[in-house]
Amino acid sequence: MEFGRLMTAMVTPFKENLEINYEVVAELVEHLITTKTETIVVSGTTGESPTLSDEEKLELFSAVVKQAKGRAKVIAGTGSNDTKKTIAFTKKAVETGIDGIMLVTPYYNKPSQEGLYQHFKAVATAVDLPIMIYNIPSRAGINISADVIIRLSKIDNIFAVKEASGDIVQISQIIKNTAEDFYLYSGDDKFNLTVLAVGGYGYVSVASHVVGKQLNEMTESFLDGNVRRAAELHLQLIDLFDGIFVTSNPSPIKELLIQSGINVGGVRPPLMTVNEEQSKFLKAIYSKIK
Repeated sequence: MEFGRLMTAMVTPFKENLEINYEVVAELVEHLITTKTETIVVSGTTGESPTLSDEEKLELFSAVVKQAKGRAKVIAGTGSNDTKKTIAFTKKAVETGIDGIMLVTPYYNKPSQEGLYQHFKAVATAVDLPIMIYNIPSRAGINISADVIIRLSKIDNIFAVKEASGDIVQISQIIKNTAEDFYLYSGDDKFNLTVLAVGGYGYVSVASHVVGKQLNEMTESFLDGNVRRAAELHLQLIDLFDGIFVTSNPSPIKELLIQSGINVGGVRPPLMTVNEEQSKFLKAIYSKIK
């Protein structure tokens, strides 16, 4: 199954009472599709997965699938640090009509590299949908080694890795030692162009909420051989890529969406919305792009 080069790690819109706002979910899905997102990743870190209940996640998966109507693929974040729980929840998620699954590195309990391999293998064996592994050492507390990703790539339904390690050597080794039908996606916007340059396939982006068309143009320019134009676009966006992490994700990108007219609401505790100074900073860097 083709998931495209531009995926967006979608925020979860909330009402004032911090319940999910499904009207804005529909509006946001339409916005993402219009601005060139090819696959919507639901209930990842950017979607505030730690504070969504399993019931909320399943309802959210169904809502996004229904709104997308096949115009964009939908990947659901179903991973946890408990293999048994992950398998059980992933099986429920499959019933919502999603197109694929994203599994984050088991966090906090810090399994061995072999434990990581067996965790992902167990989930892949239990379901048939395509699986993307999500490597994010800064949040999970452990890195999935290149060797483990290479081993996992040989499992039929593990089709990709979202790499947010920031380690270009590791990224290069994965690309070098996996088959052409295994895809490495950048999991950190500031590395998007670098990942393309070493043979990566695309990005799971946060910035694409507000600069999806520019990211799509950067990709097309690079693939067409116009590296100079791709670099120009990257440099135009680099302050935004960095700025949207002025405080914990997804508070800054939610603020930019609100400034852009899509009222996705606040964030659930213990996260905090941006303060006035951060809001002005985000507005200033975004205004230079428009």
